Amino acid sequence: MKILLLGIGNVLYADEGIGVHFVNYLNENYRFRHPEHQLTMMDGGTLAQGLIPMICQYDYLIVVDTVNAHGVEPGEVYFFDFDKAPSEIDWQGSAHEVEMLQTLMMMELVGDRPKTYVLGCTPTVLEPMTLGLTERVANAVPLMEQTLLNHLTALGFDNERVNQVSIDSLIPSSYKRGVTADEHR
Repeated sequence: MKILLLGIGNVLYADEGIGVHFVNYLNENYRFRHPEHQLTMMDGGTLAQGLIPMICQYDYLIVVDTVNAHGVEPGEVYFFDFDKAPSEIDWQGSAHEVEMLQTLMMMELVGDRPKTYVLGCTPTVLEPMTLGLTERVANAVPLMEQTLLNHLTALGFDNERVNQVSIDSLIPSSYKRGVTADEHR
């Protein structure tokens, strides 16, 4: 099985970049192994529909992004099957969040969407030209990390912590990374 861990977000809008920052953080700090499956980590930025040719090559997709939800505090972490989204998720957050939803729905219509999960965090600030995360969203990173590690372990992956790089130290260079695919077997 080919699995894609896809970070989505605009790193120039503070908390909006959590998906990209988080995937870069995992890529710097962990190596994953599975005897049969392969895991690819990718910074998808705000490309949404431009990612369709890449996404449809995978059997399983985990999207990391902000999620907009009614009645919850900023920094709340969600992990759910895309086909069974919690009722408080309204998909009306940022422009890229709506575009990603439309992209996944279009892929479903033509039968190209892989099994999809969403690891999301409710944002605090979506301010233009602000690199970095607010304290509440930064504090959500350990729960996001443990949630994803647990899910990958349930899929049979072994993980090894190879670095102790903080997410804050990666943020200043996130915009330079672009769309890349690093495979970890």
